[in-house]
Amino acid sequence: MRLRWDMNSTRRQDTFNDAFIKNFITLALGAVINCINGSFVYTYFKSQVFQQDPRYVLYIHLVINDMIMLTVSIVLQVFTYTTPVGLGPCCVLLLIALTTNKNSPLNLAGMAVERYIAVCRPLHHEQICTVQRSYALIGLIWGVSVMPALADIIIVLASQPLSVFSRTVRCYTTRVFNTSHHQASSTVVQVVLLSFVFVTLMVTYLKVLFAAREASSTERASATKARNTIVLHGVQLLLCMLSYVSTFINLTTVNTPPPHRTNILFTSFLLTNMLPRLLSPLIYGFRDQKFKKHMRMYFYCRNCGSVAKRVKPVKTSKWHKKRCQA
Repeated sequence: MRLRWDMNSTRRQDTFNDAFIKNFITLALGAVINCINGSFVYTYFKSQVFQQDPRYVLYIHLVINDMIMLTVSIVLQVFTYTTPVGLGPCCVLLLIALTTNKNSPLNLAGMAVERYIAVCRPLHHEQICTVQRSYALIGLIWGVSVMPALADIIIVLASQPLSVFSRTVRCYTTRVFNTSHHQASSTVVQVVLLSFVFVTLMVTYLKVLFAAREASSTERASATKARNTIVLHGVQLLLCMLSYVSTFINLTTVNTPPPHRTNILFTSFLLTNMLPRLLSPLIYGFRDQKFKKHMRMYFYCRNCGSVAKRVKPVKTSKWHKKRCQA
């Protein structure tokens, strides 16, 4: 999936106040989203239970990946509103942004396969789905995702002299990767990637659905829960695909007056690139009862401890112990 920074190409059409407000909103919203996602990361690393479960290893990788992608996208937007950057650093930032963008759907496919094995191959789940293999899968995901971005940079090297890297540019994909070869490779990668993830989600969903129908009453609840989880992965995939909507918005707003166009594109950036980085981990994290329980325990008991320092030690210790053990 190709990120779109076209909204920033109209930087000079925004007044200073408009540019300041847009960057402030982006930075504030990004900080809030990263803080929320950071609470999931904190909970994960505080408990050995999650670190020993391959399902949560893949989930926390999705959260961290979204945090990296969100941070880089904000940096790119601020740069394009403020100052040009060298083509070399710009390519590095775009490499990270494009790679993390492709990581998300592939990670969702891996999580769906893990749920399929847990339900349809329960006797082999512990042997197949191990923490070590989860880390290996994450490494494979990064390897597959980084190759198209590296190919874009190689095309630039092949089509431009090396002196071009000493120039400064407005750092967004359509400005840096603007040849017909880039467009062709981007289209092929997007179609292959999303087709693979879509087929994976459909096959795992149908397999789990049939397993739920054939399972006994005691196993049916677990199979139904796994089926609903895969449906949730499909919703998360749709959220990842929202970045495509910005492409059509860019095309439909070409003839729109500049002030209105920049506002439309900025709103599109918030809804299609930033908001999914919050909703995708948030929906899954709060839906999981184990994760929600540990988050409540860590953060609520931490607040109990801060209050305990302000009152008498004897009374507080008993009250604090009862509240945190409840």
